[in-house]
Amino acid sequence: MKLPELKIGNLVASVPIIQGGMAIRISTGALAGAVAAAGGIGVIGASGMTFDELAEEIRIAREKAMGGIIGINIMFAAREFWGIVRTAIKEKIDIVFTGAGFSRDIFKIGQDSNIPIVPIVSSARLAKTSDKCGATAIVVEGREAGGHLGTDRSIKDVLPEVRKVTTLPVIAAGGITTGQDIVEMFNLGANGVQIATRFVLSEECNAALPYKQLYQQAKEGDIVTISSPVGLPGHALKTDFVNKILKKEAPKPIGCDFCLKNCSLEYCIIQALINSLHGKINEGVVFSGENVWKIKDKRIRPAADIIKELIKEVEACPSEPEGAEGR
Repeated sequence: MKLPELKIGNLVASVPIIQGGMAIRISTGALAGAVAAAGGIGVIGASGMTFDELAEEIRIAREKAMGGIIGINIMFAAREFWGIVRTAIKEKIDIVFTGAGFSRDIFKIGQDSNIPIVPIVSSARLAKTSDKCGATAIVVEGREAGGHLGTDRSIKDVLPEVRKVTTLPVIAAGGITTGQDIVEMFNLGANGVQIATRFVLSEECNAALPYKQLYQQAKEGDIVTISSPVGLPGHALKTDFVNKILKKEAPKPIGCDFCLKNCSLEYCIIQALINSLHGKINEGVVFSGENVWKIKDKRIRPAADIIKELIKEVEACPSEPEGAEGR
């Protein structure tokens, strides 16, 4: 199979792969720029960044992107959601992805700024609502995804339902690790795919080596579902801290920066993610898609090489996506 271009509004990606935005500085400008330069859509995980920091990361990404497409991902649950969006628009970001909650107002801001707004949803109902509100495309995410989850249903079940209710470009997300996975998503009606987990094993990913090594060593059964103060469940790899969360023994926050609009205060998710980012994995949370153990090549290498490998795997698959023409 040969991959088609991905068109979102006036943007055209030669490779229909969106690098999922991984928050708390896992995917920064270096990774987003490398993916964009390779023909995909590179995404900065903006949640948890200051406005000045985000502006700098967008500039870094732009320098590396060689004219490619750069976006941000921002959780609606973040207290500074609107400030992040305005900062990204000021820096002339190409596209905005938003999840972990839903905003109707952001679509008008996108239209006024001529910037595509792409919500991340987990149901046909919300996809239909997004279409009516003015979304330019829709990311549909299944239970196989890493990080915060919006459903306990498989992407293979949700994607066909979403395809039926919208003519917008639909991007499949959750558990996609191989070329065969990509082909399957196109056969189910996707126009593109969003992949995050596989890009953790890239040189440009900002995570510390122990974080990446946890991915390299992952086996089936190492990924568990945890509660999050955000109010959504999440997929994470087993660590000492994650085991405490599962046992309801995680330490309560000491002080609070009020980074979320609503927080259960079960534990500090931001500090847990920062700890793991810096390599203190047994004091933190390492989010991961549930199929991380299926990644065959677990070398740490350039993001461009990962994209080339995925394209090679896709082209080795004989099946052609049904109805690809005209979608």
